[in-house]
Amino acid sequence: MTRYDIAVLPGDGIGVEVTHAALALLQALGPRLNRQFVCTEHAAGAQHYVNTGESLPVATLDACRRADAILFGAMGLPHVRGADGTEIIPQLDIRFALDLYAGVRPIRTWPGLPVPLSDPRAAHIDLVLVRESTEGLFYARGRGRSEGQGADACVYDTMKITHAGTARVCDFAFELARQRKAQGKRGHVTNVDKANVFASMAFWRQVFNERAQAYADITTDHAYVDAMALNLVMKPWTCDVLVTENMFGDILSDLIAALVGGMGMAPSADIGQHHAVFQPAHGTAPDIAGQGIANPSAMLLSAAMMLDWLAVRHADPALADGARAIEAALEAAFVSGAVRPRDFGGPSNTADIVRAVLERL
Repeated sequence: MTRYDIAVLPGDGIGVEVTHAALALLQALGPRLNRQFVCTEHAAGAQHYVNTGESLPVATLDACRRADAILFGAMGLPHVRGADGTEIIPQLDIRFALDLYAGVRPIRTWPGLPVPLSDPRAAHIDLVLVRESTEGLFYARGRGRSEGQGADACVYDTMKITHAGTARVCDFAFELARQRKAQGKRGHVTNVDKANVFASMAFWRQVFNERAQAYADITTDHAYVDAMALNLVMKPWTCDVLVTENMFGDILSDLIAALVGGMGMAPSADIGQHHAVFQPAHGTAPDIAGQGIANPSAMLLSAAMMLDWLAVRHADPALADGARAIEAALEAAFVSGAVRPRDFGGPSNTADIVRAVLERL
């Protein structure tokens, strides 16, 4: 039986609850695929920082490097902050340490769940946001520069855009669009920037255009980030693959989640050349932690993304079958009316949703 070693970082708040939901699903799925998922939990997170003074132990990071893939719950607590006033968020440390340059945020509507937008075309939202995750404005984390004092004080955060960093994430977006086109989807990439104001963004657009020449089969266009925010509300069903800078992607990924009902349906992956982390796009939700009512769907779908990535990396199509089985079981649970998450106005708790999906695998 083929074995896959998964480093599991449950983290904080509801991260622990949704992680255990995903582990139950993987353990049920493994025998059906004749695959063994060896899932080992490792400590990290804001609470771990409170307890030990470390948010991401060296041993945990080493385990992530050795693992075939990394499954991540959620980390961070609003009241746990460093000396500079920013939150303790080890997920960013992992991205930079493992060079996870492509943040992948797929969003689709789900039959059986209500859609916030009233236009009937909103029932057909199916897009992917690709966010550059190692440069941009997030490069300034820990590098901010302060000058002056009192009323004269100011702080500078510098955006970094390199040719190599931009080219590789654009290539990732084009390859993804090519895969989607083979599945009967549009095969179109929209570059999202602010090239009318910032020299860094004009350079980003230049690199995007250079890379587009290598993908003549993929259509392209450009949008300023403010206009894209408007269009994502007015006509999101026209979008296919979006590629953008780190901070813009951080903001727009929350917006697109709202289009299909919220963060509970928003899986994500952070992918590099050799490693990848899979996690729900939501936070730790300390206001509902410990109550067993968190919607685990985003985490279950993140596990499906992990199986898809492993299927390609290890040339193991059975894992892709497993990913489709997870998606189909989740959709069947919603369509049947067996469950409706609390964030969609329903009564179902975490265990209800996991049970319904397991019954339909």
